Amino acid sequence: MVVEDLVGEFSIIGSNQDEKNSEYKGTLSITIDKHKRVHARWIIGKEQEQTGYGFFNDNILVINFQYLDENHIACTGTAAYRCITKDILDGFWSEEFGDPNFLGSERCFRVKDEAIN
Repeated sequence: MVVEDLVGEFSIIGSNQDEKNSEYKGTLSITIDKHKRVHARWIIGKEQEQTGYGFFNDNILVINFQYLDENHIACTGTAAYRCITKDILDGFWSEEFGDPNFLGSERCFRVKDEAIN
């Protein structure tokens, strides 16, 4: 697999970095730049946007991300995904203000374009 295989849109199902392991859903959009660095944009629920930059090697994708929380405080973290196939990513993540006793988790499934004929 090469980094170009990961470009596209994914639906995500995840759990938060807390004792409740509360679930969330959203989308992940992956693009790459001319240096083959990964650019990621998550939309969690319908309102929270997160962005990040990372790299891909040996079917592992690592992204450092950031977002503003509901109090407009900047939060940062890191997500790591095992790329099972170009269509399925299995990952975990941690952020600076999350509970350090837990990791968040995330599964990503490529959104297939359905051509209408």
